[in-house]
Parts: sequence; C-alpha cells; structure tokens
Amino acid sequence: MSAATAAAPAEGDAPKKGPKKLVIIIAAVVLLVLVGGGAAVFLMKKNAAAAAAAEGEDGEVETSHAAKEAPKPKHDEHGKPPAFVPLDPFIVNLADRETERFAQIGLTLQVDDPKMAEEIKTYMPAIRNSVLMILSHKTSDQLLSQEGKEKLAEEIRRDAARAMGYEIDDPEEEDAPKAAEEEAPKKKKKKKKKVEQYNPIVKVNYANFIVQ
Repeated sequence: MSAATAAAPAEGDAPKKGPKKLVIIIAAVVLLVLVGGGAAVFLMKKNAAAAAAAEGEDGEVETSHAAKEAPKPKHDEHGKPPAFVPLDPFIVNLADRETERFAQIGLTLQVDDPKMAEEIKTYMPAIRNSVLMILSHKTSDQLLSQEGKEKLAEEIRRDAARAMGYEIDDPEEEDAPKAAEEEAPKKKKKKKKKVEQYNPIVKVNYANFIVQ
C-alpha cells in the first residue's frame, strides 16, 4: 500500500507538462506566421520593383529604337522612288557679242521611274544635242541670274523630253494667243480645257555651273 500510494503522486504530476508544450507549439506557429508574412511582403516588394524596372527598360528601348529609326526615302505622288540620270558636263561658247564667254555646266535629270532612266540613256545623243543648242543661244547675263538658271532648267526639261519623242508645248507660245485675246474685243467664247502633258523628266538639277 505504501509503495502504491507513493507512486500515485508521481503519475499525477506528469500531465502538468502538457500546457507548457502547447504554449511552445503556439509560439512556434506564431513565429512561423510572422516570418512567412515578412518573407511574403519582401518578395512582393521585390517583384514590384523588378516589374517597374522592366517597364522602364522597355520604354527606354522603344525610345531608342524610335530615335535611331532611319528616315524613309522620299517618293513621288505615285509612290515610286525617284531616279537620277547624270549627264557629262557641257562646255559651250555663249552668245555674248562684246567678249568671248563660255560656260561649263553639269546636269542631272530627275525622272519619275527607274525604267525611264534606262530609256533616257538610249536617247542621250539627241538629248545632249538639244541641251547644246539651248546653251549656245544664251548670254552670260542670262545665265548668271537666278531667274535665268531656273528658266534654263525648264527649257532643258522640255526640250530633252521632246528629243525623246514627247509632245511638250512651249509656255511662251501658249501665252501669245491669250495676250491677243485680251487685246481683242471681249466675246463670249467657250474656254478650252488645258490638257496636262506628260513629261517623264520631273526636274533638271545642276551638278556644277561655271560661267567665264
């Protein structure tokens, strides 16, 4: 009896350790929650910063691409790129009477189609003859002014197309009948529609221009 009675209190003391273990477990769980929550917040902030940096890099890349984008070549009204046909320099005696003057002029014809550039080469002897005839009738005073250079370019553009077989009217010839009509008594006449004539030579560019 005495041995059983002495053992009983020892067995009764064992359950008192349970609450301590429970407190330790709860504390561990709370610690894990806090640590996990802090890690989650840290990862969220890190991901947000990485996303913002990526957007910034994309914006810089797009901006740099836009800045480095090469300008597109200019096209004519039909969407075709222009073609240029350089002519060998012209050296001619001018029509000055008081003194002997000559001109050295380099020309480049701008056409509306690369195929036309090849066709112009076929007619080059006739074109050069037309240009020489125009230049030989010019004086140095006519060529040295800005207006004279512009008029010369238009004359070359017109006569070079004529040398290729295109029918191009002379603007001065068109203005003569108009002046006569203005001087004559006014009569009601039907206005003729002006038909736009095709000229494959868009522009005459000067490569060099020397008058001596």
